[in-house]
Amino acid sequence: MNFAVKTLANAGALLVAIWLVQDITLTGDSTGRKALSLILVALIFGLVNFFVKPVLQVLTLPLFILTLGLITLVVNALMLMLTSWLADQFDLNFHVEGFWTAVLGGLIISIVSWALNVVLPDGD
Repeated sequence: MNFAVKTLANAGALLVAIWLVQDITLTGDSTGRKALSLILVALIFGLVNFFVKPVLQVLTLPLFILTLGLITLVVNALMLMLTSWLADQFDLNFHVEGFWTAVLGGLIISIVSWALNVVLPDGD
């Protein structure tokens, strides 16, 4: 249950980022195809954040201390760019154009995901 809620929160956050940032795109033939692609991209994004992000955070710990946490924006951008690359490998039509777009998208996704996780039930 908790996994489904987190995936829905990721999908909602990705949808807001797609809506607000012009260079983050999700294309498809129909609304159903777009919705399925969005859910699958949210799953990939959740898996990337679960497996890759902790390793990257440990590797950037000195930079985290040095920048007082601002390196988190870069880490989030890298996770979004990795998700875009993986989505392209699975032919999901999700694309993030450029690093600064990924930084802005990562910031939006972090804020919206946090808000949705506060509102949605936890499943515990």
